[in-house]
Amino acid sequence: MREVYIFGHKKPDTDSVTSAIALSYLKNQIGIKSKPMILGHVNKETEFVLKYFGIEKPEYLDDVKLQIKDLNYYKDCYVNEFDSISKTYNYMSDRNITGVPIVDNNRKFIGLLTSKMIGSELINGNFTKLNTSYNNILEVLKAEEILKFDEEIKGNIVAASFRSTTILNTIEFRKDTIMIIGDRHSIIEAAVKSSIKLLIIVGNLEIKEEHLSIARENKVNIIRTHYDTFHTAKLIGLSNYVKNLLTDTRTISFNENDYYDEFKDKSIKLGHNNYPVINDNGICLGLIRITDINKMNKKQVILVDHNESVQSVDGLDEAEILEIIDHHNISSLTTNMPINFRNMTVGSTNTIIYSIYNESNISIPENIAGIMLSGIISDTLKFTSPTTTEYDKYVAYRLADIAHINIDEYSNKMFKAGTNLKGKTIEEIIQGDMKIYEANNKKIVISQVISLNPEDILNRKEEFIKTLNDMKNNRGYDIVLMCVTDIIKDGSYIFFNDLSKEDVANAFGFEEIEQGYFFSKCLSRKKQLVPLIMSVIK
Repeated sequence: MREVYIFGHKKPDTDSVTSAIALSYLKNQIGIKSKPMILGHVNKETEFVLKYFGIEKPEYLDDVKLQIKDLNYYKDCYVNEFDSISKTYNYMSDRNITGVPIVDNNRKFIGLLTSKMIGSELINGNFTKLNTSYNNILEVLKAEEILKFDEEIKGNIVAASFRSTTILNTIEFRKDTIMIIGDRHSIIEAAVKSSIKLLIIVGNLEIKEEHLSIARENKVNIIRTHYDTFHTAKLIGLSNYVKNLLTDTRTISFNENDYYDEFKDKSIKLGHNNYPVINDNGICLGLIRITDINKMNKKQVILVDHNESVQSVDGLDEAEILEIIDHHNISSLTTNMPINFRNMTVGSTNTIIYSIYNESNISIPENIAGIMLSGIISDTLKFTSPTTTEYDKYVAYRLADIAHINIDEYSNKMFKAGTNLKGKTIEEIIQGDMKIYEANNKKIVISQVISLNPEDILNRKEEFIKTLNDMKNNRGYDIVLMCVTDIIKDGSYIFFNDLSKEDVANAFGFEEIEQGYFFSKCLSRKKQLVPLIMSVIK
């Protein structure tokens, strides 16, 4: 079963992170293997929540683009460099492939062998040389072991096909001689006395005990095959190490993490059919063929707390969206197949997930209840945001009971941890909870900073406005707006890039608006700011 990734938006806040974790736990309980992920750095509030309830921060997900590992390539398809040519050819034939990666004993990729290379060896190869193992020869010749002293056999092949006197007069018996012979005992005797490398007895013929005794003394390897001399001479070359055929080690290989679109472009230019697949350590994982690249397993994902592609993970169009759980306005994100889309007018995604737990009859553990409660408190600003519903409050108090949490005491700790701006740059403060929206081909950025002490920002407002202007100019945004929400005063201060002053004023129904204007009861980006700003985008 493939693992499903569950994640929130690119600027993770407490609700998006905790809802991903809570939903992943639920999915795993009902038999759907899943993993919570994050698309960016978590803020201090979320760090506090996860640490408070002893839950590990989810891993970072860079993208969900198709990679080679998502394709149905030939996994675990490779041949050891010390296997025989015959074994390799049969391996390729059985799998109907025209190429196979060759690996060393540590499975490190060293080259690609093709059927064309084998064919060339059979026609143009050196038929007198042998560099292989004793066992390879036994396997290819279907032979039996008579005497074995060496694991590796390397030398020159000679077939005793002339008269005995001719052979004895013309052939020099050396320590690297590999002789194919029948029952010519005088030649066998000369061969074993000369300590040749290997004696191959054909036709299952007998060898005299006295000659075996000499062979033992001189450590001559001997095997016996049922094949005749002709077939033995024809087949023995196929027992050579397959590594002997690798003349070019510059074979193009691809990493399993390489992107599908990049692989496709490169393979078209290269024009080959077979490509080895390796990992970061050079370990061979298998073989990918051009004819198989359309067989793929897209990454499966579930989106929480957002439904806009611009706010989501890179490569989302190459993934399979299984489900969306959100409490924002429905955007233009589309899918190829029907999916489960759960959207409710509540103040937090965790409120919806609580309902799914009940519907699935799954008990909520104490620590999961704690982080779900944190998500609701964060997104509703402890029930003061206009997005808050009675159901949010009901769920929050049910979760508080499970987690054994006093909401008032815990909220103060959580907000204090989250609103501490010490050590942060101005850009980090703005981008901490920043969302990007698209309308009429324009990009609108709205950042929300929750603060118990907004004077920290108000006293430096010129620096913040300059950064908003820089972001607009350098990143191609059309409107960059920041609201500093004062939890104590129950409202927000509004800052914006200078060129957007007229649009912001129109959005709030003013002829003029000054930087840092305080809007009482303005607490929700989703319900108050986004609709107003979108209304003036043309």
